[in-house]
Amino acid sequence: MARARPKPADKLIKPGRIRAVLTTLGREIAQDLIPVGTTLPPEPELEARFGAGRGVVREAIKTLAAKGLVSVRPRHGTQVLPRHEWSLLDRDVLSWLVGQDEPDRDLLLAIQEVRSIIEPAAAALAAERATKNDLWRIDTALAAMQTAKDQASALAADKAFHLAILDATHNPVLQGFRGAIDTILSTVFTVAVGGPGGWFRDNLPNHITAARAIASGKPEKARAAMESLLGYTRLKLSNRKTVIAAASRKTDGSAVRTARKASVSGRRKRRRP
Repeated sequence: MARARPKPADKLIKPGRIRAVLTTLGREIAQDLIPVGTTLPPEPELEARFGAGRGVVREAIKTLAAKGLVSVRPRHGTQVLPRHEWSLLDRDVLSWLVGQDEPDRDLLLAIQEVRSIIEPAAAALAAERATKNDLWRIDTALAAMQTAKDQASALAADKAFHLAILDATHNPVLQGFRGAIDTILSTVFTVAVGGPGGWFRDNLPNHITAARAIASGKPEKARAAMESLLGYTRLKLSNRKTVIAAASRKTDGSAVRTARKASVSGRRKRRRP
């Protein structure tokens, strides 16, 4: 007798449940809620926690192991590995590491160092190899940055600008970093575009200079322009905590003054006959 085919809903549910378990455990490991060296609970406990079957839990653990976050050994269980073992350019791992309200500044600076290694060289190659279509993509993204009205459109345009330059290298190995660079840019740009101390508008002239340098076909000029652009971001990230602290003090002071005014106003009303 022929085996019944799984219903379409079953095919959709299982990958979604694997992703849910994977994301939760990945975030907890990345944010040190499950510290390095910890042994994860046995499969039955994880199954009960997530309301998932053994196959779902095993697939999630297998993926964590492939990303370098855990090791799975018979009779030793599943242990969380040190961060230097993790695949830090993996899109998921990066997003778990920075998926907090205020990403760690040291991590952001480390990410910025990676950009400083890759992107100036990419700009130089783009100056040599960019086609008319490549230059059009760069200019279109730049125009979108200049006319962006909100954080989401500004972030999308900024990412499109840098990824267009990466694509303009026509180097398949560099383009292989696209997913990681996309996540890196999302992380840094979220800080640059929004919240206290954002510097998106202030850095636009550096983007214009980089685009013009690439269009001029002069590699070293393009490299220097991108180094200046990234240097500005690195400086702002280095000062990030000071800016946030100042903004927080300003907000707290405003709240205190408002509370005092309300208190004084209340006392005056009570004194009236």
